[in-house]
Amino acid sequence: MTRFRWTILILLVAFLGGAWIVFSREPIVAFTGIPNLTEAPLAGYMAPDFTLPTSYGESLTLSDLRGQPVVLNFWATWCPPCRAEMPDLQATSRKFNGRVAFLGVDQGENAGTIIKFRDENGITYPLLVDEDNTVNDTYGIRALPTTIFINADGVVTEVYSGILNRAILESRVQRLLED
Repeated sequence: MTRFRWTILILLVAFLGGAWIVFSREPIVAFTGIPNLTEAPLAGYMAPDFTLPTSYGESLTLSDLRGQPVVLNFWATWCPPCRAEMPDLQATSRKFNGRVAFLGVDQGENAGTIIKFRDENGITYPLLVDEDNTVNDTYGIRALPTTIFINADGVVTEVYSGILNRAILESRVQRLLED
């Protein structure tokens, strides 16, 4: 092939490639303002409010607990680390009963599953039913268990991802009470 034919072939490929890029690109969408993005709660910021049913069929709203610290634990019955930390959460909730509210937000399971787990394991603090994961999504929960410590003013003081033992849990709760 001669040099002239190579040049023509290269120009033809470049032209067709450019035409493909121009005609196959996605249309530009006009920016209409600030997108509706939510961030997971961060220490130092207000905890997002929510209302969920408890495993007893009552309704619980987080902001109704203002005035006392809250330990908000995200868990599921199918999560082995969650199951392992439950006895320590239960014991700590009894120890600080009346001074600190403990709440367990289940991830995506129905009330029947949660009730069965609650009864089999003697859990007495409120277990909340978040069957459609609305609160889990609002709080940006990506790993279980995750525990969020909220002071009496409703401000997140710590987000703890992973299993808690009783010593760590009690030290965090003590900090909430001193806050």
